Amino acid sequence: MMKKIIYIFLGCLLWTSCSGMLDIESHSAVSPGSVTPKDLSALRMGMYNKVQNSPARESYITFDILGGDLTQSTGNARDLINSVLSSLNSIVATSWNGYYNALYQVNNVISIVEDLPESDLRNLIIGEAHYFRAYIYHALVTRWGGVPIQKVNTMEKPFRDPEEAVWAFIEEELETALAFLGTSSSYYYVSRDAAVALKARVMLERGKLTEAATLAESLITNGKYKLDSFDKIFRGQANSEVIFSFQCLAEESNITISTLFYTYAHPNHGSYVYRPTNDVMNMYDDKDKRKEVSIINVGAEPCINKYPSGQTGTDPVVMSRLAEMYLISAEAQGLSKGLGRLNDLRKERGLDAVNPKDEDEFIEYILDERRKELLAEGFRYYDLIRTNKAKTMLGLKDYQLVLPIPGKEMISNPNLEPNPGY
Repeated sequence: MMKKIIYIFLGCLLWTSCSGMLDIESHSAVSPGSVTPKDLSALRMGMYNKVQNSPARESYITFDILGGDLTQSTGNARDLINSVLSSLNSIVATSWNGYYNALYQVNNVISIVEDLPESDLRNLIIGEAHYFRAYIYHALVTRWGGVPIQKVNTMEKPFRDPEEAVWAFIEEELETALAFLGTSSSYYYVSRDAAVALKARVMLERGKLTEAATLAESLITNGKYKLDSFDKIFRGQANSEVIFSFQCLAEESNITISTLFYTYAHPNHGSYVYRPTNDVMNMYDDKDKRKEVSIINVGAEPCINKYPSGQTGTDPVVMSRLAEMYLISAEAQGLSKGLGRLNDLRKERGLDAVNPKDEDEFIEYILDERRKELLAEGFRYYDLIRTNKAKTMLGLKDYQLVLPIPGKEMISNPNLEPNPGY
């Protein structure tokens, strides 16, 4: 039987159209005042569902598209990048709306649950909600830079907050989450370790390298996790590597990334919107254990192979796993102390050790390993942005280092200044 899920609507975000969402989900929407402690589990599932699904499937691979690893049947990767980096592009608009719709639900959950009587479940949900708010704002700031920080829902027309303020808010939210979270029943639910993993990522991106390495190492060495087979990680099997993953709990919550990657000739069929570039198809060594699970030829057509469910979209979508922690620790510690972690990961994936001659070459090895390890998991574009390589490797112009604010949002809210150049 499908679990009861509660969605909370107090009104529409001023920058978002709610009519379509209400048409679809009003049957399960309830007034916040009617939520009681017995509704906590359903409220929690509603939050998970909204955060998972509102940004839509292409939000999970936007950085693979913009990072030049995907193309379409006509044109090349650069054409696709230019097409997406437009204020009128549907991926940009859908993602912006989706993340703020998810934020709207999370803010409501926080405001409701904080007023309910103390309990273990109530405290857990508070921790999960603050983790999700950090997760949402991380997605926003790495795409658009400064964005409106909304701690409570409002009908006012907000201004954009500075990028530095958004990063600081993400750190604050993760600290709050860590104070409430503990272990979880499975990696399909947010745990304290999930918050540590996201904070390690944030610290690396912020250049706080000592903190990044310490956090990543705490997960590598705590005995709970170990590097595992790609077959297990990306085929929905029990494994020792995943720290947190979105699970498709029901038909309405499926993330159909998979249909974007497969041709109709695949056993599970697909619409084949995006294909890996030739560079991606040729970047894996034959002895690399990641190769067969990461890429495949269906007939004569190259495909991403990490999400094999095709049109059904029942694949879990990994948010954090131990391999990323190895790469964070390696990069944060630098060549002299971090090379061991890089080679530990390479050995587990069936590859020989490397011995870069200097820090610059070490970063090249790190980025190459991240590209192979994290393909189609939403990292490549921002990896190149944060390491100052996007303009040379992707041919981006200065203004394309952030996404455009959707045109419709700037019309709805004149206080949203556009990113320069768009």
